[in-house]
Amino acid sequence: MKYTIFAICLLSIISVKAQTYKFDFTSKKSTKSGYIKIKSSDRFSIDAKYGYDIQPSPNAGDKKPFFFSVQLPDGNYHITSIIGSKKSSGSTTVRGESRRLFFENVKTAKGELKECSFTINKRDKHISPNEDVSIKPREQKKLNWDDKLTLEFNGDAPLLSELIIERVENVPTIFLCGNSTVVDQDNEPWASWGQMIPRFFNDSVCFANYAESGESSNTFISAKRLKKALTQMKKGDYILLEFGHNDQKQKGPGKGAYYSFMTSLKTFIDEARLRGAYPILVTPTQRRSFNNSGKIQDTHENYPEAMRFLAAKENIPIIELNEMTRTLYESLGVENSTKAFVHYPAGSYPGQKVDLKDNTHFNPYGAYQIAKCVIEGMKKNKLPIIKFLRDDYKEYNPAKPDPIDSFKWSNSPFTEIEKPDGN
Repeated sequence: MKYTIFAICLLSIISVKAQTYKFDFTSKKSTKSGYIKIKSSDRFSIDAKYGYDIQPSPNAGDKKPFFFSVQLPDGNYHITSIIGSKKSSGSTTVRGESRRLFFENVKTAKGELKECSFTINKRDKHISPNEDVSIKPREQKKLNWDDKLTLEFNGDAPLLSELIIERVENVPTIFLCGNSTVVDQDNEPWASWGQMIPRFFNDSVCFANYAESGESSNTFISAKRLKKALTQMKKGDYILLEFGHNDQKQKGPGKGAYYSFMTSLKTFIDEARLRGAYPILVTPTQRRSFNNSGKIQDTHENYPEAMRFLAAKENIPIIELNEMTRTLYESLGVENSTKAFVHYPAGSYPGQKVDLKDNTHFNPYGAYQIAKCVIEGMKKNKLPIIKFLRDDYKEYNPAKPDPIDSFKWSNSPFTEIEKPDGN
């Protein structure tokens, strides 16, 4: 059911220490008009007694991030956000659910309004009344898995004048399945390419990121993540599969790149085809593992080659992310490449008592670069979805990555120093 909200009160439950937070609308009046519409006059404030003060009145010049959350059924939603204010200038970044990026650093002069529209996927863990996805304890608080659609407005001076949320059924959905290199990371400073890639596409397509840290192709299936994705999948959709990091750690009879790994990938392919969707394989991102000559060492055994074999056998596209990330890291160099990963000295984030030195997982800059690599792989394969790229997307060459100093990211107010599963 869809509602129009005319007046809003915000209820908030926030525990900064445990990194839990929830923002809810309570409507005083609603109608069955088919969409939700919020205007700048429908403002709210968060009671400081909850321990974190997000005073979100952008018209008053407040520069703190603010969130909207509303309970909605599963599906794709078209979001129209009118960024800016008649009273002040601003710079606004728009993200949704578990930090999926949609618009970044949108600058507006005083009195200027800009329409920023995108389509976002919302889901919960329920498959049927008697069946749920087996999410991990660490996922219990992820915004991707609750029953609400949450939007984050961040930036140097975030401004929002109007927000319209509409259910849509007629856009293709791109399902992302994979591990911690793909997943929507909720907390700073972690990030993955799956949460960056929506920023480069217009509102005629929707990304649904089902990836999760620590998953291999077979555990993804056994946890019923694929089964949940199939409840929303329709003819004309796409499914991108990037596995291998954790599959290679599985040892024993029947395990291996050309055994259990290919069998599981074939399951994804067959299920997608049954529903008229298009499967695409993505070779795993390289790890930051340099040899003495400053070249990346392969650490994925024969898993990338098995994916190439399967793609040829099944006549499906394959995106060579393994090779593109090799080029990217070598172009950045041995030392400079740390700036694309979670490498931060102690004290960089709350509660961080030791240095973070992770050579598998990306920070926002690294994830942003790798998302562009995936897009270039889409272009090389001439996938029809590239017609949905935004006009501001420029051709990307991993041998010439974006200058690190030119990348601007507004941190969300929630951090985590524990490494993702599967590290």
